[in-house]
Parts: sequence; structure tokens; C-alpha cells
Amino acid sequence: MSSGFVGNVQAKAQEVAKEDFEKAKVLLSDAAKSGAYLYPFKGIVYFTTHKALWKPFASRVLPTLGLTAGVTAFMFLFTYLPQLAILVFVNGPLAVLTTVLLILNESSTIVNIISRNFLLQEALLDTFDGTLVARNANEIVSEGRQLKSGSDPIARLGKILKSPFSKFTPKALIRYVMYLPLNFIPVVGTVIFILIQGQTRGKSVHGRYFQLKRWSSSQQRDWLESHVGSYTTFGTIATVLEMIPILSIFFAFTNTVGAALWAADLEQKNTQMTTGTALNLRESAKKAE
Repeated sequence: MSSGFVGNVQAKAQEVAKEDFEKAKVLLSDAAKSGAYLYPFKGIVYFTTHKALWKPFASRVLPTLGLTAGVTAFMFLFTYLPQLAILVFVNGPLAVLTTVLLILNESSTIVNIISRNFLLQEALLDTFDGTLVARNANEIVSEGRQLKSGSDPIARLGKILKSPFSKFTPKALIRYVMYLPLNFIPVVGTVIFILIQGQTRGKSVHGRYFQLKRWSSSQQRDWLESHVGSYTTFGTIATVLEMIPILSIFFAFTNTVGAALWAADLEQKNTQMTTGTALNLRESAKKAE
């Protein structure tokens, strides 16, 4: 009887593993086809080669650098040893590295909460809209703000007609704290933790684009569910880049540019919510369940 029970458990485990593998294949296929993983790097190149987009960044760089340096220094001075003492029991010698990664992630999260709510919101919005204008996506931008004449994409941005990016929510903070214990699992736990953060981050990168498209909450949810792989990949790379001390503000702007470039490409393809790729991916995901 026990052998039969073990056999049933093993068969069920294999079935679950097969289902998860099929779902992973769909997600990876989505990510690979969309090329979403390239957009954070495209954002770096595009931002550094288009000086007109530097104005919002230049206006916020000093206060944000000061905030980043202060938070990171505080976290290392006052939380490194206590967290190392805990992680060393589960991670052994690797705790030296995993604690550093954990503190960088914690510092990045704290800086993001403060800066995106009080320092960078308007500057990132201008960068996103300005990139769309630079890519000649004027029609979609005009849905959310007035546009002036001229050749400078940032100077062309006028009065905002629709409220900007959504701010950091308490739910996101609660989710972050909930998954912190994953870091107790050596290496793999830290990687999973960053992937979860990347998935959460990915869901917000096109908030402004969805707003400009006038998509409802259900439309946004369907689109994101159909492109989980793409947005998780983008969000994970963006999260890792913004964990880099001091340079995090630079990557916050380049990631915003990358998200806008992605949105511009989607707009050029005239992507629709209810047809084509999104519908096919939903069907493929359902078959994998």
C-alpha cells in the first residue's frame, strides 16, 4: 500500500513538473519572440545617444544620487552584520555575497519608493513621453498631454492631460516583505526573489502606455497575462540594473526609455488587445495548463 502511495505521489509530481515545464516553454517563447529582454539595453544606447532626453535626468540627478548614497551607506552600516549573522546559518560562506545582494535589493527598493513618489515621477514621465515623441508616436502621446511644435522631443511636451504613472502601492511593499525570507535559501532563493521582484516590476513598466491607449483594467490584465514572459524578463533585467549602487538613477531613466521604445514598436505594429498575438498566447497558455 505504501509503495502504491509513493508511486502515485511520484506520478503526480511528474505530471505537475511536466505542466510547469510546458507553461515555462510558452513564457520563454513569448519572451524570445518579443525581444523584450533587449529593451533595457536598447534604452541605454538610445538614451546615451539622444542628448535631448537628458534634461529630465539632469534636473534630478544630484538629489537622487544623494538619496541613493545615503540609503545604501545606511543599510550597509547598520543592517549588513545583523543580516549576515542570520544568512550565514543557511547560506554558509556564500552569505557574504547573498547578504550584499539582499542589501542592494533592499536599498534599491527603499530608494525607488522615495524617489518615484517624491523626486522622479514627473521626470520619468517626461522621459517616457519624450521618447515616444522622438520615435514619432505623437498621436498616442497627444492622448495624455498637449504637444508643442518644434524638433526637441522634451521641449515639445506641454500640459499633462492625464495623471502620470501610478505610485508605489502598499500592496507592493507587503508583497516585497512577504518574499524576503526566500533569501534564506542559498543562491537559488536570492535568484527567485529577484525574479519575483522582476515580475512585479514588469507589470508596471507600461502603465503610462496603457493609460495613453485608454485600456481598461481588464484589458491591461489580459494583455499582461498573455505576455508574462516578456514583462518578467524586462522587469528582472531592469531590477538588476537598478540594484547597482550610484548608477541606479541612470538605469531608472534608461529603463524608462527602453519601456517607451518597446511601446513605440508595439504602436507601430498596431497591436490590438483582442486579436493576433495576445489571443494566440492566451490559447497556448490555456493548453499548457
